[in-house]
Amino acid sequence: MEDRNKSESKTKSSIASSTKQMPNSEELFHNEFSRNESVRAEELRADEPHADAPAPEVSPSRDVVLRDTELELKLLVDADRLATFGDAPIIAANARNKGTRKHLKAVYYDTPKRALRRNGLSFRVRQSGARFTQTVKAEFGNDPLRRGEWEASVPSAAPDVALALPFIPDQLRTDLERRPLEAVFTTDIHRHQRIVDLPSGTVEIAFDHGVLKSGDRSMPVSEIELELKSGNPSAIYELALRLTEHGPIKPSIHSKAARGFDLAADTPPAARRPRKLRLDPSASLDEAFAAILRACLHHLLQSLPAAEDGRDPEGIHQLRVALRRLRSALDLMRSVVSLSKLDTLRSEAKWLAQSLSAAREWDVFQRETLRIVAEGCPSIPGFDALEGVSEKRRTASYDAVRLAMADRRASCFMFGLGGWIETRGWRSDVAPEHLAQLAEPAMNFARRILSAQHAKVLKRGRRFKSLGVEELHRLRLSVKRLRYVADFLLPLYGQRKSARRFSNRLADLQHELGIYNDMATTAALLADIGTESSGTSTAAAAIAGWQAHAMVGAEPRLRKAWSDFVKAKVPWSIEAET
Repeated sequence: MEDRNKSESKTKSSIASSTKQMPNSEELFHNEFSRNESVRAEELRADEPHADAPAPEVSPSRDVVLRDTELELKLLVDADRLATFGDAPIIAANARNKGTRKHLKAVYYDTPKRALRRNGLSFRVRQSGARFTQTVKAEFGNDPLRRGEWEASVPSAAPDVALALPFIPDQLRTDLERRPLEAVFTTDIHRHQRIVDLPSGTVEIAFDHGVLKSGDRSMPVSEIELELKSGNPSAIYELALRLTEHGPIKPSIHSKAARGFDLAADTPPAARRPRKLRLDPSASLDEAFAAILRACLHHLLQSLPAAEDGRDPEGIHQLRVALRRLRSALDLMRSVVSLSKLDTLRSEAKWLAQSLSAAREWDVFQRETLRIVAEGCPSIPGFDALEGVSEKRRTASYDAVRLAMADRRASCFMFGLGGWIETRGWRSDVAPEHLAQLAEPAMNFARRILSAQHAKVLKRGRRFKSLGVEELHRLRLSVKRLRYVADFLLPLYGQRKSARRFSNRLADLQHELGIYNDMATTAALLADIGTESSGTSTAAAAIAGWQAHAMVGAEPRLRKAWSDFVKAKVPWSIEAET
């Protein structure tokens, strides 16, 4: 016991030393503070949080309140309309009372190299009146709407790292003990909080307006937070859907912490690839459908901030991928679920995806194709003019994206999809003779679907060496469908080596086929530009020639990718290794 006390004393001493230069709460809340200039913005961008970072294992002490997890969705609202949502009929009819009003100020902390953020954690001290509360939040597995949360009362805005250590993964504790924490940004929020009781669940609704600040940069906050207190998660989507009747709102899972760190680093929102799906081999088909659809929705919601921001072209790309994956998932269910609801959801996903196509095409043309050829042909005139015209087209296409995302139709689609997933609404659309199929092992379904889609690809690729451009295009579409189906269902086969090999070869084939599609897209864009500016013709011809030459070298790679794919052992065969 004596050794343990000495160890704890030593830890607290080390932590006290690491935070002794922290400014007091008055300075933190009322004065601007500067960040450590040695932290480069590009380092922060490169070190994004790990996509699959688990919530840390914890052992709470008596000084800490363990709130376990919270499930939360944000709704972005124009500042001049926010107050009116408190009078929305759904709230007026179901809120318990007038609620409470609070003025919340908070400071968010991290190490100079943002070790906490890189591992999916946030660390803040919030002031409400005379009370200070320190909170650690952690990403919760593969669900970006759900987070672990642990709170502790502290005497001031200065953090007490010793109280947080039980909730920090072991590999990060050394960083916190050796490196000083620094204040990264502050929040100043006025909140009106109410409880809404719905048949499906109880939701805490908070109307937040205020500002995020870091140094001389600031960002306004105007949003509605919906947090599930009890009941089915569908209650959040039900409430959000009803609020769309009152005025324009947009869904968001971009937390204040994420926005604050982006603000401090002066970087756009991160655009993440879809998280790797995990399915238990013993899962029923009903469970697999729910997991697949939920993963598609999460990827869609995660992609919205970067797509709307527009600074990182990966944002639009990932949003398009999310919508394509969703449409593929809905197609996957066609053999079991009634087509009416699936077709409605698929149609809405297609409508939103179509509004993104032009932005993605101009992103690729301007930032990849045009740049590469211009650097390779510096003596050819017209590239500057081509750049100017393409930038105008790109800007216009992003304006169209933002209009579509602000459309009530888009919000209703996403909220309706979320509610349908959480209530497993497809069960009501299943014919009686197919209900038993939902209870069967998903593995049986996976084997049938994967085999059928694989056979379609092989059929499209017959006499591969003699396929024309149109035939290669149809093959590419079949390969893309197989790629998404494999992403959804191969997790049922665990860690089989054959599954990894098959996925890699399928991805290689899709990439090589995509080169041909990129060339066709570029030709269409150049034809469009040619109608506006005659000064770009020489540069446009150089791009067309460059791509035609590159295509000659691409053919051997494409043939090899096809050969490797055909030879790959399918992981769903009985002979595949376990």
